[in-house]
Amino acid sequence: MTSMNSIHLFSRWRLRSLELRNRIVVSPMCEYSSTDGFASDWHLVHLGSRAVGGAALVFTEATAVTPEGRISPDDLGLWSDDHVPMLRRITAFIREHGAAPGIQLAHAGRKASTAAPWKGGKPLSPEAGAWQVVGPSSIAFADGYPVPRELSPGEIAGVVAAFVGAARRAHAAGFQVLELHAAHGYLLHEFLSPLSNHRSDAYGGSLENRMRFLVELATAVRAVWPGELPLFVRLSATDWVEGGWTPSDSVALARRLAPLGVDVFDCSSGGNVAHAQIPLGPGYQVPFAAQLRAEAGVATAAVGLITAPEQADHIVRTGQADAVVLARELLRHPYWPLEAARRLGHTEAAPWPNQYLRARL
Repeated sequence: MTSMNSIHLFSRWRLRSLELRNRIVVSPMCEYSSTDGFASDWHLVHLGSRAVGGAALVFTEATAVTPEGRISPDDLGLWSDDHVPMLRRITAFIREHGAAPGIQLAHAGRKASTAAPWKGGKPLSPEAGAWQVVGPSSIAFADGYPVPRELSPGEIAGVVAAFVGAARRAHAAGFQVLELHAAHGYLLHEFLSPLSNHRSDAYGGSLENRMRFLVELATAVRAVWPGELPLFVRLSATDWVEGGWTPSDSVALARRLAPLGVDVFDCSSGGNVAHAQIPLGPGYQVPFAAQLRAEAGVATAAVGLITAPEQADHIVRTGQADAVVLARELLRHPYWPLEAARRLGHTEAAPWPNQYLRARL
């Protein structure tokens, strides 16, 4: 095993045939800036500036595999070949500036059909274009949310097929990393958690049954996603509620998925219970990444209130995770990786674009 002291925030990271220039990942963050699922110049500038800013891997927001799988009408989508050309323009720019473009594929399940946050964030009314939401069971996310229609086994297979189709399009669009969104109370997480999955068929009940949908999905996607490119899964490692999904369940899931070709587990938490008490604080989810890495023997990425370069470097150096995933801090500071390299004494590893070299020192 590589010496702990030789691995740091600006170490290169090899995943299958892909070598990332450091261990800094731009988290998938919803932009609510699409029409009919199409990416726009907003996405080009938003994602492209994080590549220019020095991150190694730049993820799109949660990208819906069907129109009904969108969180809001303004979400990015990849259910049509027509979505590919603009995404290809974006991935080309990201790659040109030394970063790898990644895409997170998602289905919002029972949390679909809501307004964008700055439009209230609440479930849409019929007049505002609400659509039927679906889930593993007919259990609403919270008061005021619609009761989802329970998916049949045939419809579950249809969702798997939609993810497969989107994965094929993602490769055609030039993405180098694909992530399945199984966190934050969206459809895949809903099947995992006993709080939202009350089924009595092969997709409910036991832990093995509740994992079945994601296991089948990962298997199907890995079969079409190129073998030389990495596959991630984002997990909510805990529901933060008694009787819900737990970190030990997440370890069991990682052990199940890794042999199927899942390379990295992106460890988040929560989102499936509206009023869960979550102990927010700097790096509050890092222990989940550390637990999966230690107990399941898998590569992990840590996310959640990671803001300081020294904090991020410590997480990687001490082997708590293989990479850090930043969200809000990279909204505030798109060039955070360049500053982090300077503060940590890795100036030679800072990927300054030629156009900005005059500001390097």
